[in-house]
Amino acid sequence: PYVFVMIGLYAGLRREEILALRWDCVFLDGATPYISVRRAWRSVNNRPVISTELKTPAAKRDIPIPGKLVECLKEAKEKSKSEYVISDRNGNALAESQFVRVWKHVVKPKLGEHQPNNPKLVYTMDFQVTPHQLRHTYITNLIYASVDPKTVQYLAGHENSKVTMDIYAKVKYN
Repeated sequence: PYVFVMIGLYAGLRREEILALRWDCVFLDGATPYISVRRAWRSVNNRPVISTELKTPAAKRDIPIPGKLVECLKEAKEKSKSEYVISDRNGNALAESQFVRVWKHVVKPKLGEHQPNNPKLVYTMDFQVTPHQLRHTYITNLIYASVDPKTVQYLAGHENSKVTMDIYAKVKYN
C-alpha cells in the first residue's frame, strides 16, 4: 500500500493507472526520472484486465517524479519479483477484491500503530483517504507550486481543460 500511496501523491496517477503500472514504464536512472502511463487496469468478474486502452487519449503521458518517489520505487523494484509495480504475491496484477483488502491497510489504521505484516511500517495517517484524493492532492500541489494550467492538464492526463480549470479555480480562489 505504501508504494501505491506514494505514486498517487507524487505522480497523480489514477487508480487504474497505478494498478496497471509495469516496471518497463518506470524510468528511475535518467537525469529526469519519470513514469510513463501506457496501460490501464480494470476488473472483470474479479479478474484483473490490463489494456493499452486508457481513459482518454490525454491519459497517455510521461510524468517526471521527485527524488522521494524515485527512492521509494528503487527500493520496491529491488524487492519485486513481478513485472507489475503493485502485484499480488504471485506477481500478478491485483484483482478488485485484493485491492480492496490491501487498501483497508491504508484507511483503517490508528495513528502510530504498526502494520501487522510489516512491523517496520508505522501508520502515519489516521483519516479516511481514497486513491482519487491522493490524485487530487497531487494536482492541488502542482497548482500551489504555480505550475501553469496547461502543464497541470498534461500531467493530470485531463482530456478537457475545463476539468483542470475547475480544480484550478477551486484551489486558487477558495
